[in-house]
Formats: sequence, C-alpha cells, structure tokens
Amino acid sequence: MSFSPSPDPALGDKLACDAIDMLIVPRTHDLGGFTVRRALPFAKRRMVGPFIFFDHMGPAEFKDGGGIDVRPHPHIGLSTVTYLFEGEIQHRDSLGTYVPVRPGDVNLMTAGRGIVHSERTDPALKAKGHKLHGIQSWVALPKSHEEIAPGFDHVDEKALPVIRGEGKTIRVVMGTLYGETSPTTQNWETIYGDVVLEAGAKLPVDADTDERCIYVVSGEIDLQGDIFREGQLLVLRPGDRITLSAVTPARIILCGGATMDGPRHIWWNFVSSSKERLEQAKEDWKQRRFDIVPGDEEDFIPLPE
Repeated sequence: MSFSPSPDPALGDKLACDAIDMLIVPRTHDLGGFTVRRALPFAKRRMVGPFIFFDHMGPAEFKDGGGIDVRPHPHIGLSTVTYLFEGEIQHRDSLGTYVPVRPGDVNLMTAGRGIVHSERTDPALKAKGHKLHGIQSWVALPKSHEEIAPGFDHVDEKALPVIRGEGKTIRVVMGTLYGETSPTTQNWETIYGDVVLEAGAKLPVDADTDERCIYVVSGEIDLQGDIFREGQLLVLRPGDRITLSAVTPARIILCGGATMDGPRHIWWNFVSSSKERLEQAKEDWKQRRFDIVPGDEEDFIPLPE
C-alpha cells in the first residue's frame, strides 16, 4: 500500500491504479473565510456524464455577522444541484421560489432557457454564527431540453432512499444506485450518491453507468493499493467494476451518468451546446432582459468584462 502523489492541479495525473482514468485535485478559492474547491470543469476533463461543474463548499464556520451573500445572477442550459451536509442557504429565484436549503435535502433548479437566483444566509443565522458544508454541482441539460421552461424542485431528505449495512450508509440523491431510485427529477441519465463509510467498510461500484467519478469529501479510501484523501476527484475508467475500502471513516460522493449528446460550452454561469446561444445570454443579461428575483430585486451581479 502506498500514498498516491499529489499531481499538478493544472495537469491531472495518470496513476498506477488501472481503475482510475484521471485524478483531479480541485482548484481552491478562498472567499474570505469560506473555502471552495472546484473539481469540474477541469483543463483535461470538462465533464463526467452530465456533471459540468462540481464545487465542494467548506467546511466553514462563520462568526457573528458572517455568511453567504451571492447576489442575483442568471443561468441557462443547466440544472444546479445543491446538497448540504451542514448549515443552511436561503434560495430565491425568478420563479418566485423562496426556500431554505438544508442538510440532506436536494434542491434542483433547472435553468432551461433562463432563470435568475440568489443565495444568501438568513440574517438570524448571521447574527449568531453558523457552519456551512456541502456540494454544489451543475448538470448540463440534453440538447432537447436546453430551452425548456425554468423550474425548481425541492426533495426532502426523508424522501430519498437510504441503504444501510456492513458499515455503509448510502443516500441516493439522483438516479438509481444499488437497486434504489431517487425521486429527484433527471433530464439525462444521472447517478449521484452520498456515501458514508466506517473504517474498513467496502463499497463495490458497478460499471453500468458510462461515466463515473468519486469525490472524497472526508477521510481516506483505498483503491487497488492507492490511498486517496479528502479533496480528490477520481475519474473511473469506463467498463471497470471496482471495489474500494475505507482506510478511515470516510464520506464520498459517487456521481456521473451517460455520456452527453455532444460537447458543451461554458462561460460564466451559462452552459450551452451553441456558442451563439452563449453570446445571446450575455447580451440578454447585459440588457436586463432576464426576469427579476421577487424580494431581491435591487441587487445583481454584473456581466463580467
């Protein structure tokens, strides 16, 4: 058993472990006491299945007065998937949705032809201090759905299937895993599982899905004698069934899906199969043609120069 080297995050790495196609070390951004690690998109791997964006937020502890204040901003051509382990975020969008995002719930916002939303910390939480930890990812929409009407789905934690046993707890966030299917809407074949492992527990990962990856949220896992740690994304080779084991108590995200129906372009918060559509979205935001967010109308993030 050996420790895997830390690759240059700009390049990725090819490992001796033949089950791994690429190891990605996310770029880390410090947003003022709040760390975000971005694993996708990556220079040599833009997507895994429909996942085109993958951020690990925190864990962070905000003192009195601190929190998240993401002003209204637009999206097209994607669905955002927000899944928290700890804390709370207030979500508002141009559909009139106003809901708290809480641990274990799935909040799926489908942009389609265009949506605007903001993400902020409730003032009451700011006043007393709080913690925040979770994953925010984007899944690209198939070409047939890129211009659908925007929508928002909230799936309560209690509605998600949970598989327990042999030192494993697996919550099926999206798609079908280990014989259980999540009620979360999916517009493209997608898998997403939140897996908590006791030390020594083993997890088989089938090869039924075209593209799969494992993100280590915490702890250490062993795959074919290589050790992988917190903050590493393992892109698995297609067609290989693997079994990993937890060296320490660990939490991982298993996600991916069918290979997308063609490449996607991404610019700022916009995703599309068409570069021309991205240009239209830029101009629409610049000219304030997107809908406003009720209750959060005064502020917005300008189009980047």
